[in-house]
Amino acid sequence: MSAKTILEIVDAPIDAAAWTAKLADPAAGAIASFLGVVRDHARGKSVVAIRYEAYREMALTEMKKIADEAAKSWPLLGLAIIHRVGALEIGEASVLVIVTSAHRADAFEACRFAIDTLKTTVPIWKHERYADGSAWVDN
Repeated sequence: MSAKTILEIVDAPIDAAAWTAKLADPAAGAIASFLGVVRDHARGKSVVAIRYEAYREMALTEMKKIADEAAKSWPLLGLAIIHRVGALEIGEASVLVIVTSAHRADAFEACRFAIDTLKTTVPIWKHERYADGSAWVDN
């Protein structure tokens, strides 16, 4: 059985419930998710807002590699990786990873793998705006 996969780079707000509903599966005993949101501080500075930019084609290719590796490593029913680009305010969702599986351990482990790998391999860049300036941020 192959896992249902949703990989998206979006310009609009992320609706976690709507994306989760797209992975609904009666065989799923577990749904694990990670929702990353813009926080008001980083590296000892007050963050006012963030802008994300992506090399979309390459980002989606890398996201597919993550999904393929997760599907090989855990018995998944579904996996979604959604990342927002553009200007985001404090508290807005920037990234969502959802994993469905028959069992919670597989869902948790695959979810953690997906977000951790995304942060290190997918070409999405973050520009933080502070009260006293701004900077591009390395992962």
